Amino acid sequence: MPELPEVEAARRAIEENCLGKKIKRAIIANDSKVIEGVSSVDFESALLGKTIVSAHRKGKNLWLHLDSPPFPSFQFGMAGAIYIKGVAVTKYKRSAVKDNDEWPSKYSKFFVELDDGLELSFTDKRRFARVRLLKDPTSVPPISELGPDALFEPMTINEFTDSLSKKKIGIKALLLDQSYISGIGNWIADEVLYQARIHPLQICSSLSKENCATLHNCIKEVIEKAVEVGADSSQFPSNWIFHSREKKPGKAFVDGKKIDFINAGGRTSAYVPELQKLSGTVATKAAGKPRKQASKKKGGDEAEDNDDDEDGVGDEPTNEEEESTKITKPKKGGNPRGRGRKPPMKRKAKESDDDDDDDDSGGNNDGSSEEDDEDLTEKDRKVKTNTSNKQVKTVKTSKRPVSSQDGKKPKRASS
Repeated sequence: MPELPEVEAARRAIEENCLGKKIKRAIIANDSKVIEGVSSVDFESALLGKTIVSAHRKGKNLWLHLDSPPFPSFQFGMAGAIYIKGVAVTKYKRSAVKDNDEWPSKYSKFFVELDDGLELSFTDKRRFARVRLLKDPTSVPPISELGPDALFEPMTINEFTDSLSKKKIGIKALLLDQSYISGIGNWIADEVLYQARIHPLQICSSLSKENCATLHNCIKEVIEKAVEVGADSSQFPSNWIFHSREKKPGKAFVDGKKIDFINAGGRTSAYVPELQKLSGTVATKAAGKPRKQASKKKGGDEAEDNDDDEDGVGDEPTNEEEESTKITKPKKGGNPRGRGRKPPMKRKAKESDDDDDDDDSGGNNDGSSEEDDEDLTEKDRKVKTNTSNKQVKTVKTSKRPVSSQDGKKPKRASS
């Protein structure tokens, strides 16, 4: 996903090659999902004859200032990219156009030819980008809602430290919030937290002044370095977690240390447990939950439990609490005829289901396949059926001693 360095590389390419040139031809895609709030015909007519005066960026948004409004604005989404024919502009993983592809690309949403023959295109293969035509891009969302730009408008160390001390959410979730700081996306957040040795789930207000200062410096250094090399990831320092964050769990390492993956801020997050440790009450709570789950396992070794602590921290604590609630419910509503036998059977079955889930999900960061889910469902049915049969037998056998307590022999049904 294009983040600040990628969008800044596009802005600089436009600034270096397109300023002062007049638009003599325009082709806007007939795609109302990407081209927002204006028809392709009206968009094209608004561009023709206009001169590109400057290129601007805030966060992950870019807009062109023409010699008169309205101005085209680009929100890059997951795969948006700027291309200038004959000019090297940084490519990233999800960009759609290759050097030998047709031009303009079939994924082009915005295409202009300038008066010197230079051609510029904005492409978006996945259609999550938004291209708008606005009188003042800075006065309306999304740009008007953005926080200070991480490169052009950085907070001072004191401002940063003071703001973090008031935030009661995980640090990665905050860094991804574009209304707090604009331009930081998933890979930058992972990188700066790794460089600062801070766990992605660490609560902001629990960070020390030293942690805050280190993180502030890492944000500056990572972004400036990425921008310096034109967002060309092949030139990123070899000790960055970036180079291994998309490898499979168990095969991802940085400087010889294992990379694990968790969910933080709603995004898959790469971190190094050996170096990025949770501290304070957050660590206590996180350590407590997996131990609770591990107690259900039979024969589980301690090393496996520790791995669960690292991988499962903060992933889905609500679900775990819900599962725990479901397990204990039968104690309250047990059937009086079962006298405590029936509820334990249900609880045992549920525990067995949880164990299956744990075994299937261990180390699989992408989640189980639909086939795996179906297999688990089938197992669940068998467990429930066997449990139900055992419960029926238990109830039947328990009736015999009850009738014998009255001193009467049970009557036999007449054949």
